[in-house]
Amino acid sequence: MAADIKKNDDFSKGPISKTVLRLAVPMVLAQFVNVLYNIVDRMYIGHISDTSVDALTGVGVTFPILLMVTAFANLFGSGGTPLFSMARGAAQQGGEEGEKQRERAADVMNNTFSMLVITGVILCIVVLLLKKPVLYLFGASDATYPYADSYLSVYMLGSVFMMVSLGMNGFINAQGFANRGMLTVVIGAVVNIALDPLFIFVFDMGVQGAALATVLSQLVSAVWVVRFLLGKRTLFRLELKRMRPQAKLIGKITSLGISGFIMGFTSSAVQVACNAMLSQHGGDLFVAVMTVINSIREVTYTPVNGVTSAAAPVVSFNYGAQKYKRVRGVIVFTTVVSFSYMVLVWLVLRLFPHVFIQLFNGDPQLLETCTHAMHVYFFGCFMMALQMSAQSVVQAMGRAKQAIFFSLLRKVIIVIPLTFLLPQIPAVGVDGVFWAEAISNFVGGGACYMTMLCTVWRELKHKEMGELAQAKK
Repeated sequence: MAADIKKNDDFSKGPISKTVLRLAVPMVLAQFVNVLYNIVDRMYIGHISDTSVDALTGVGVTFPILLMVTAFANLFGSGGTPLFSMARGAAQQGGEEGEKQRERAADVMNNTFSMLVITGVILCIVVLLLKKPVLYLFGASDATYPYADSYLSVYMLGSVFMMVSLGMNGFINAQGFANRGMLTVVIGAVVNIALDPLFIFVFDMGVQGAALATVLSQLVSAVWVVRFLLGKRTLFRLELKRMRPQAKLIGKITSLGISGFIMGFTSSAVQVACNAMLSQHGGDLFVAVMTVINSIREVTYTPVNGVTSAAAPVVSFNYGAQKYKRVRGVIVFTTVVSFSYMVLVWLVLRLFPHVFIQLFNGDPQLLETCTHAMHVYFFGCFMMALQMSAQSVVQAMGRAKQAIFFSLLRKVIIVIPLTFLLPQIPAVGVDGVFWAEAISNFVGGGACYMTMLCTVWRELKHKEMGELAQAKK
């Protein structure tokens, strides 16, 4: 384990924009490629002969379960990474305390790895045992269940690989190896893209082939991550002696990661609510529409996810190093870049929806229905940039309760109730499911960011003023 923080790993120096973008560019590319893990499957599945709409709908029904698996990866990955980064920042003080912080960082990373593996195995067993009643509960019909079952049964066998690659890749980025982190998902995605058409069409495996390609690609990514974290270039290594779970440390990790977990879990709950109401008020066609919209959202929101994810270790590091002015600078930069980009996304999706929809399916009825739904669903999506920026900041600073509040507000308090209530209004009907998202963007995004300004921003400014006053003495 290296004791010194090298130049490219010290986030407290250099221009803020350059520091964030140095991490963000490879991270955006990595996350964009990571999206291909899922949407490439849907693109190919959406063109499987005459059963494409049913197959696409069936895979869409599995989304809530896949989001739950991701939520558990976030519980430990997004909880361990900021704790790890803050310890690295505090280690700058040197001496005995600095050494203690370096030891703490190593323990955090290894305990995170242990919990990802253990949880992945448990989830695989539980989901496979309960899959049939759960899939029907989540919106499957007799026509779409066979596709959902085929996809999920294979996918869950690789859940441990997905959790390790997703949860541990943040530790590579947090050490300043953003290019290595990018390669984690690039390598896996290339494998997935290459194997998808081979398994789906050449071997005629259909949705099972898509799931198998994804599992193998996740295996490759997981091997890459573990191999790097065992190697000589990493500053902190995976060590068997440190992997023994420490209850107190795991408690700290989960308390920080609970907001990321809730975000994933509530996304799953939102999808369950959407599928249920769409199936009830519109039928399988509208579940397929939501599958396409979810895919488009994943692609278009990726750069904001990348920028906010890149900003998080910079915020954590500087907050641990007591560089409060620099933390505020990172917040401003992240917000401006994210908001500007999302305004552009809204305009493009508003003007050219057909271009995106036809990537997944060319059915005329689906195209017409999905175009209208997109106009509603993505209205005001630029306000989501504020939600994502605020969420990233409070989590990076270790403010677990506030991060949890941000996670719950938009989805649990706003989206889910509106998803059930709005379709009951005759004049709104099935469109209410899509309006629920649009309304929550404005209310939730604005409320979260204002709360962050009134709490975190004010605290940082106060500490910065105290630091300046102390320096003048």
